[in-house]
Amino acid sequence: MSSTEIFLIAMILIYTAPYLIWRVGRTEYWAPLVVVQIVTGILLGPGILGSIFPSYYEFVFPAPVIQSLNGIAMWAVMIFVWIAGIELDLRKVWAFRSESGITAGLALGTPLLFGALAAFAILAMSSGWLGPNGASWQFVLGVGMACAVTALPILILFMEKMNILRMPIGQRILRYASLDDIAIWGVLALILMDWTRVGRQGLFLLCFGLASYLFRKLMRSLAESDRWYLGLIWLAASGFIADWAGLHFMVGAFLAGVVMDAEWFIQEDMDKLRHFILLTIMPVFFLSTGLRTNFEVGGIFVMLAATLLLVASVGGKLAGVHVAGWILKWEKGEASIIGWLLQTKALIMIIFANVLLDKGIFSSQTFTALLVMAVMSTMLSVPLVAPRLKKLTGLVSRSS
Repeated sequence: MSSTEIFLIAMILIYTAPYLIWRVGRTEYWAPLVVVQIVTGILLGPGILGSIFPSYYEFVFPAPVIQSLNGIAMWAVMIFVWIAGIELDLRKVWAFRSESGITAGLALGTPLLFGALAAFAILAMSSGWLGPNGASWQFVLGVGMACAVTALPILILFMEKMNILRMPIGQRILRYASLDDIAIWGVLALILMDWTRVGRQGLFLLCFGLASYLFRKLMRSLAESDRWYLGLIWLAASGFIADWAGLHFMVGAFLAGVVMDAEWFIQEDMDKLRHFILLTIMPVFFLSTGLRTNFEVGGIFVMLAATLLLVASVGGKLAGVHVAGWILKWEKGEASIIGWLLQTKALIMIIFANVLLDKGIFSSQTFTALLVMAVMSTMLSVPLVAPRLKKLTGLVSRSS
């Protein structure tokens, strides 16, 4: 068969397998389609089906097909991160800065500390967890941040399904997650700081600041239809320059969105774009992510590491939010609901871990353990929150 025909076979697998699992298995309550797509990517990758049926893997995913899939995945995730940056509303965070700062700080800092301790334990287990270009401090900080992050886009999907996104509690949780979203990109930039190219990176930040000022002035003068085109050009240019400076194109994609205002676009159009990106091309990213998993150090050790990271992540997040609830005198049960919703890690954590895998800071085994941890953490959220919400109906409308 030609490369084109094999590529299309791969695309059929990418869309068919997770959809059938999702629909036939009726997994929506505990694993929405986006989570099923991630899990299916792992199953189709070299670590599971690829090791059982190597001839299948070599046929469906030869190097030219993987290269094509990676190109689609790169652009898909850049657009998705760009949208996340656009939708950050720091004005609401500032309006509730004391309460948001305390909660977000503890919800991020505690699991980061727990995750860093788990990273030390994993490094002590074997040197195979550290990537070829990584320093120990980068590994520890990266794993700690992976345990602490909340995936804002997945959180939005979950809260929409539970009908609390537009309610006061939903808006509160979005404020906490927004601060965490900013933190992960700041930490990523710190980890990727290349001291041999610090001048280039400083030049990037200086030029980006000036370009952002001119870009914002231009965008305000355009019609919305033109803003979409210019925004995509701006996204590609920001990603290119950030990668040239050594900060990775994902940092550039996020910054490209942060300096844009959500008010420049019709909210319904933005919602549709996010939805169609998830529907049409993000499944390719999830599959390409699964193709990078590796259980070669022994599946049992990867699963043990994933379990340790899950305990650090879940325990740290719940502990931090409960401390915030005690300081702010929340109602009984409130901290549990917020803490479990903030457990959603899939997607943003996977993007974060992908970047550090690309840079050689994480090994493929570490990436696999983090991926399993993120999926398990995300799948816990809705089943543990939904029954609590039913018992505390008055909490949904509380504004702070």
